[in-house]
Amino acid sequence: MPLRAKVASSVSRTAAALSRAAGRGDGSVIGGWIGLKIDPELLAHLAAGRAIALVSGTNGKTTTTRLAAAAVGVLGRVATNSYGANMPTGHTSALAKAGATPYAVLEVDEHYLAQVLEATTPRVVALLNLSRDQLDRAKEVAMMAQLWREALAEHPEVRVVANADDPMVVWAAATAAGGVVWFSAGQRWHDDSWVCPECGSAIERSADQWWCAGCPLRRPQPQWVVDEDGVIDPTGAWHKVVLQLPGQVNIGNAATALAVAAEFGVRPVDAVSRLAVVTSVAGRYAQVVRNGRTIRLLLAKNPASWLEAFDMAEQAPTLLSINARDPDGLDTSWLFDVDFAPLRGRQVLITGDRAFDLAVRLEINDVPFMHVPSLNAAIASVPPGRLEVIANYTAFQDIRAELDRVN
Repeated sequence: MPLRAKVASSVSRTAAALSRAAGRGDGSVIGGWIGLKIDPELLAHLAAGRAIALVSGTNGKTTTTRLAAAAVGVLGRVATNSYGANMPTGHTSALAKAGATPYAVLEVDEHYLAQVLEATTPRVVALLNLSRDQLDRAKEVAMMAQLWREALAEHPEVRVVANADDPMVVWAAATAAGGVVWFSAGQRWHDDSWVCPECGSAIERSADQWWCAGCPLRRPQPQWVVDEDGVIDPTGAWHKVVLQLPGQVNIGNAATALAVAAEFGVRPVDAVSRLAVVTSVAGRYAQVVRNGRTIRLLLAKNPASWLEAFDMAEQAPTLLSINARDPDGLDTSWLFDVDFAPLRGRQVLITGDRAFDLAVRLEINDVPFMHVPSLNAAIASVPPGRLEVIANYTAFQDIRAELDRVN
């Protein structure tokens, strides 16, 4: 690297280490921020010479990135932003911290995909899904698909691994001149893809197929397919997937990870066993035993991810926590897009800054609940056994901090 980039990289690592030592965070943002201030081209310099995969989408990108990094790890050391810092500052910090590695798997915020594509010239880009997110600042879904579509058209050297079940992703990937490998992991959330992004006609569905009623856009034939508790690869071979992460959605994330690793030359039979080493992702799915209760933490940030969280959660007492601080998005009206009916029949507790917004939604959905002021109060209110906790961004961090304080 040029001298300026070497200095910037060194300062980035030092700043990140000082941040961790001071207890001010994991350093995954501040290090990159300072490094890029010294050398605005630092990310490009750090990416040079590495075979890189980018993973982007509205939901599941942190988990898929961890699984893909584990799978690619068959070949050697892999740099990755494992704490979920998915903007250029986080990518810069992760690559600077990792030093010289032949491979990198980076989670990328969907709004920054074009910028990171330009800086890193990756070998492969994985596109997971597109759905509504933080309403006060996120782009409308079709607009986000258009930005992806334009970015991919400018990078014909990039291979794309894309979700065949999401019409928005299929349309966005259609301009990928480097070729597309399709995976099918199912799509439970359809409310953001009823209208064709190409012509505006209705998207129609039957079983696992979808097609546009007014133009040729339709579901492509996937090469990677989730099949019960395993994945079928492009050769037709079935591979059993054993994970320590809950839910059918994570089998789909595993299929994506195997498809990404295959683009680096990793055989599924060699990669699949490595997926089981992933037990927690930035605190998500972590289990903590406290006062006879086994507490499991699940992150849910938008309607699609809440639907998946309900699928992951066992039939046990469940604490829901909602905040509306800046990282969460300030608009909580998305709660009315979530069907909370799957929670009927279990003990439901609510907490968080916007618990009463949640209370109104649960009343409308005929889900009985009890308000509690804190996690400790929730623990005291449920019998010994499992307690599922589902929370959005800052509520999730509040609960993790409360558990850490007790430790």
